[in-house]
Amino acid sequence: MTTATITTTRQSTPSATPATPATPSATPATSATGAVRLAHGDGWFTVCDRGLLTPGRGVSVLLPDGDQAAVFLDRSGRVHAVGNRDPFTGAYVLARGLLGSAGGRPFVASPLLKQRFDLATGACLDDEDVSVPVFAVRVE
Repeated sequence: MTTATITTTRQSTPSATPATPATPSATPATSATGAVRLAHGDGWFTVCDRGLLTPGRGVSVLLPDGDQAAVFLDRSGRVHAVGNRDPFTGAYVLARGLLGSAGGRPFVASPLLKQRFDLATGACLDDEDVSVPVFAVRVE
């Protein structure tokens, strides 16, 4: 699985559109174009063009505060973003994980120890006490 690091740029939040806290991240995409933006801090950050994402694969994104997110385009065309750090190993590898679904819910399996993380909630499907952060996503 190819991982690309994309440096983000800070975009101010328009007064009519307040920043959304990290909530379920799936945003249906109706076309192959548009900017993928993540809610982070007090604003939205442009990550990349949606056309650069490959269905079923992830990319790692370096956020302005030095943290990382893993951004995925699932095979149904939805964009998801979770923290890139695997909480079991401390390695920043979730963007290289395998996408799948359990009970109709998309997940990423860590490429190291194979724990699965729900892409909408961040919850670990294999250990209920563990989770990863989830970033709200929109494609504009």
